[in-house]
Amino acid sequence: MTTLLFRIASLFAGLLFGIGMVTSGMADPQKVTSFLDITGEWDPSLMFVMGGALLIFMPAYFLLIKPKDKPINAEEFCLSTNKKIDKRLVIGAAIFGLGWGIAGVCPGPAVSSLALGNMDVMVFFIAMMAGLGITHKMSR
Repeated sequence: MTTLLFRIASLFAGLLFGIGMVTSGMADPQKVTSFLDITGEWDPSLMFVMGGALLIFMPAYFLLIKPKDKPINAEEFCLSTNKKIDKRLVIGAAIFGLGWGIAGVCPGPAVSSLALGNMDVMVFFIAMMAGLGITHKMSR
């Protein structure tokens, strides 16, 4: 029963996230690159999307999630124990930022955009999965 409840909650959360990404415009690469272009035709509207998300998330996190010893639908929280900022983290963050700035797409909105049939996002998604696979093999 717990596994079914976990899967239903995960499906609902994923659908809600995807609908939010598409509705807010964060799944539109042109809108994202316009947000990142602060010296040109800057579009600050995504700042309000992120701010609105934080206004909802922060109180819910501090009142409902953080005080709990264990999650509702799992045995334990899946949190990283690595607290070290190392070369690998910095390089990975830089590569992610460059890709996001160039393409205007990051992984979450890319998955949401797949449902829209955008061929550019499909190519991005395939390249992202290939990059993840290559990186996984290299790190072993």
